Amino acid sequence: MSGVVRLRTRAEIDEEAAAWLWRMDETLPEEEREAYESWLRLDPRHRRAMEELTKAWHALDGLARAQPTLPLTDTTSDIRAAARWQWWLAAAAALIATIVGITWVQSGNEIQTLATAVGQHRNVALSDGTVVTLNTNTILETNFSRRVRETFLRKGEAHFAVARDRSRPFLVHAGDALVRAVGTGFEVRLRSDRHVEVLVNEGRVEVRPDLSGPAQRVMGGSADALPVVTVRAVSAGQYLSTATAHYAVTPVSPEQVSSELAWRNGAVVFDSAPLSEAIAEIQRYTDARIIISDPRISTLPVGGRFKTDDLQGFLDGLEAALPITIQRLPDGTVTIAPRR
Repeated sequence: MSGVVRLRTRAEIDEEAAAWLWRMDETLPEEEREAYESWLRLDPRHRRAMEELTKAWHALDGLARAQPTLPLTDTTSDIRAAARWQWWLAAAAALIATIVGITWVQSGNEIQTLATAVGQHRNVALSDGTVVTLNTNTILETNFSRRVRETFLRKGEAHFAVARDRSRPFLVHAGDALVRAVGTGFEVRLRSDRHVEVLVNEGRVEVRPDLSGPAQRVMGGSADALPVVTVRAVSAGQYLSTATAHYAVTPVSPEQVSSELAWRNGAVVFDSAPLSEAIAEIQRYTDARIIISDPRISTLPVGGRFKTDDLQGFLDGLEAALPITIQRLPDGTVTIAPRR
């Protein structure tokens, strides 16, 4: 089994994080605390999942408190169980909510939290007229004041059709980057390594390192660690990734733009993508476990347009076009192997 390529789902990690949050409702014994710390170190995504779930829980805390309380019983253990159950319901809601929109006013600012579950995408109209489309498994926060419109992409991918307002800049904080837009349409995707991808389909944006962002805090603000760029303009039909020190801007054809933004219509498009990449992309839209049993087939080219909510159609298309066989195990796991 050493050759198996295991593509672990975000849902699995989120479920483990939720389980740890449940157990930490009370003080963990020393041995469990050590196990928790080991789990955090095992994969950098574990710590991010804990941070994101905790953030979502705090956002939903007000809703949880608004629910009718469970009747108290005579025993302390029953009271504790009732409280833990209410807590768990709120945390679970953060994971499976179709879309969460919580708005409140603090110090004159309008603050909102939005989220989508795995496999879902939603359009949300903000108070300024901007329309945000959230892709699968995304968390977005907004903080609008009289001087600036700020959004914070905590997880996932979002497209912004920004309403013009010259008196209030529109800013997107995501990972290691800060994106500034004025009356434009663009997509921002936050990768697991905190790097950001920006695709502009209308107008122009400016991208610069976010010196106040989490990436800079982790690096301690060291000047040697900063990208070799101050600001980069990205216009319609262009793409930028912060994974490179110079924030290289790449031209993108209208067809490529359309393919990249197909998720807004519930589709994903591949053009000779390696099988492993295609699986990793479709994995974002499903909780199913997908395993490539032989690394030699991971580079097979995949092409076509597939519905993000039709995993079986995607698998059928792969099996018809490639020399592979696909099997579903009793536990729902999907295995992909070379055709014999």
